[in-house]
Amino acid sequence: MNDPYMQMFSPNQPNTPDQLKQVMVVEPFVFAAASSLVGKYAVIETTRGSVSGMVRDAKPDHIVIQERDSTFFVRLCEVIWIMPDTTN
Repeated sequence: MNDPYMQMFSPNQPNTPDQLKQVMVVEPFVFAAASSLVGKYAVIETTRGSVSGMVRDAKPDHIVIQERDSTFFVRLCEVIWIMPDTTN
């Protein structure tokens, strides 16, 4: 097969347009800050408002906040800032 167009879209080629690639945005410094607050109270400002409560878990793509009976899963790419809450 010498046709460059056919080589580019051949199913045997690794970069065919029909192959899906998963992309994950990682915020390493936000993740490090969130990880340091696991088990502590924090205030998290997001693009949709603030959430406060105990940081239950931190993953590379989200943080888990528990506020009374509610649990919030906040995507780290939506976090503007994180502050430890020393009032609790």
